[in-house]
Amino acid sequence: MSEKKIPILAVIGPTAVGKTAMSLDLARALNAEVISVDSRQVYRYMDVGTDKISLEIRREIPHHMIDVADPDQVFTAADFVAQAKDCVTRIRSRGRVPLFVGGTPFYYQALFGGLLSIDVPTDESLRARLCAESAEDLYARLEQADPESAARLHPNDKFRVARSLEIFMLSGRKASELYAQQKSAESPYDVLYLGLFRPREILVSGIEARVRAQFASGYPEEVRWLLDHGYSPELPSMQGFGYRELVLYHQGKMTFEEAIMGDAVATRQFAKRQMTWFKKFAPAVWFDLSQNTAEENAAKLLAASRAHLEGELQS
Repeated sequence: MSEKKIPILAVIGPTAVGKTAMSLDLARALNAEVISVDSRQVYRYMDVGTDKISLEIRREIPHHMIDVADPDQVFTAADFVAQAKDCVTRIRSRGRVPLFVGGTPFYYQALFGGLLSIDVPTDESLRARLCAESAEDLYARLEQADPESAARLHPNDKFRVARSLEIFMLSGRKASELYAQQKSAESPYDVLYLGLFRPREILVSGIEARVRAQFASGYPEEVRWLLDHGYSPELPSMQGFGYRELVLYHQGKMTFEEAIMGDAVATRQFAKRQMTWFKKFAPAVWFDLSQNTAEENAAKLLAASRAHLEGELQS
């Protein structure tokens, strides 16, 4: 007889759709603690550009997997899985509900779908040679060799793009195919994805408004501080949208308005890639946040959540 899986809730959706606000209402109603699923929020000192939740709210509702690595550390999906599993165990031991919230599809896949269990070869010298190429050439090679891996990675994320190419060149197999072979049965969790979306024109407008608010709220100063403290623009953590544009701005290679628009365009492209991946996630219940009031949407999310958790909330 197989062991009963742990029911888990995960709020997913594209950037700027409104995951944070909805998740806070849900956390309050369920006596939950949030586990952030955001590959950028794991880094310390990168607050404005990653839209981290305020310390005031974190004191009210505990948030995990935020500020767990320095910007010059390599933080992998395997690191996320190990630490997130520990978070689930500790949250449940306190009689509270773990609530995953965030927009990094690969982290979700790693945790709930299983990481690679086969022995994937590595070659540090090959990876170094690949990383010596331009980000543009490297990404173009990956698009040809493994389009699905390219779709989930940012073109400027040279470390992960090079690693995917390294796997392909050494094994002759696509990294995306190897991950797809993992069976969800390997996971001890029974996850329900609560998907949030809005019509594209509303989302696009919201993205630009958020980018402009960030730029007016200390984002340029945050990037200046990182550069002044020796964090290289070549680090994976510094290659995310917004950070790379502001690096160019501080280097005098881009105007302030060009940096804003570059960030907005890249964020829109990222949101599109997110939805491409999230649409494949199952089981999922999707909510169009433009169709009802915030209160009505919150009530619907809560009802779906309670139905999934069932006995957990009654025990």
